[in-house]
Amino acid sequence: MIVCGVELTGSDAVVCLLNMDRGQFNLPECKVRKLSLPKNHSREDLKRFQAAFAELMAEYGVTRVAIKERMPKGKFAGGAISFKLEAAIQLITDTELTVTLLPPAMIKSTLASNPLPIAFADTGLKVFQETAFITAYVAQMTSMKGAA
Repeated sequence: MIVCGVELTGSDAVVCLLNMDRGQFNLPECKVRKLSLPKNHSREDLKRFQAAFAELMAEYGVTRVAIKERMPKGKFAGGAISFKLEAAIQLITDTELTVTLLPPAMIKSTLASNPLPIAFADTGLKVFQETAFITAYVAQMTSMKGAA
């Protein structure tokens, strides 16, 4: 099962694909590292973002998207555009895509009980993809618990 981990920052959706096959993790080569929405975006721009995201998921056979949840208020609150991106991803139709939000506390507790099997530096991913990678990993671990 291929999971797409997503970190929403500003007007970008940073993505990382993670596959679990017979107990082994691998990182499928993905031509896209992030999808962006213009700062002064229109309804059409939002629709284009949604279509591009859906197309990317279909192209790689992704069935589950895990988004690192942002706080609605406070010191670490997400920006308005990131919540629009989240809604656009959640409202993708015509696919068998399951979208879940992973709260930071759940990510932290899952990593405590299931440390990453590889140092991030050894993944070959870009530094800005680290949170998306961790989100995908936690999604894989929680789906394994559900299947067990």
